[in-house]
Amino acid sequence: MTEYVTADAPLTRTGAIRLHRPEDFEGMRRAGRLAAEVLDAVVPHMVPGVTTAEIDDIVHRTVEAAGGIPATLGYRGYTHSSCISINHVVCHGIPGDRVLKDGDIVNVDVTPILDGWHGDSSRMYLIGDVPLKAKRLVEVTYECLMLGIEQAKPGNHLGDIGYAIQKHAEKHRFGVVRDFCGHGLGRLFHDAPEVVHVGRPGTGPELRPGMFFTIEPMINIGKPDVKLLDDGWTAVTRDRSLSAQFEHSIGITEDGCEIFTLSPRGFDKPPYA
Repeated sequence: MTEYVTADAPLTRTGAIRLHRPEDFEGMRRAGRLAAEVLDAVVPHMVPGVTTAEIDDIVHRTVEAAGGIPATLGYRGYTHSSCISINHVVCHGIPGDRVLKDGDIVNVDVTPILDGWHGDSSRMYLIGDVPLKAKRLVEVTYECLMLGIEQAKPGNHLGDIGYAIQKHAEKHRFGVVRDFCGHGLGRLFHDAPEVVHVGRPGTGPELRPGMFFTIEPMINIGKPDVKLLDDGWTAVTRDRSLSAQFEHSIGITEDGCEIFTLSPRGFDKPPYA
């Protein structure tokens, strides 16, 4: 049986789903907007010849200039301000000396902490001239995210979100990654519930006003299977097929949901004008 607790419950992950107060939405709006502004800021730099370390540096400087702190910096020993995942990397790619090349598809994932609240979002970028099949993967992945968000409303269940995502991805014969999922957040980086991107309608915890969580489907052109590299962070597709991901942080309202991480500049999906 699902347990729900109030926002005043101790800030530890217990498996109970936290129901936030109406005033807590404002903190998430500010943190979510900063996450979106950071992803906007890297748009002109996502070109061939730039290294992922240079992108990570832009992320770090943009977060700090706004008075925030990158949540990933120092998290479980991680030493960067973002995760940058290229082509067959599913998630948690580590920034470094890798140079972006013409035809790459790239995910940048950021989580700034602002005034104690976490804004978590990721977005895909197309580098130079990207093949049509890769562009289609990115488009379908964004559609999966938004179809999942359409199901995020009181009275529905997490299974409704997962089903909407899975149905759309598999209609296009793409694989939905099961090994990683969305998560609750707020004053904690990772909290209950786990938001799996496959499911059956009407199953899983019921969605109630005040729930904050991410939806972040990872969709592969090939099979859904992934493996973790020896660095302990980088997850890649087992069959080396391309993978894409989009992520928004949302809050359940009385009659639907609010997306905290929409781009102020309208850069929610590529191509970014």
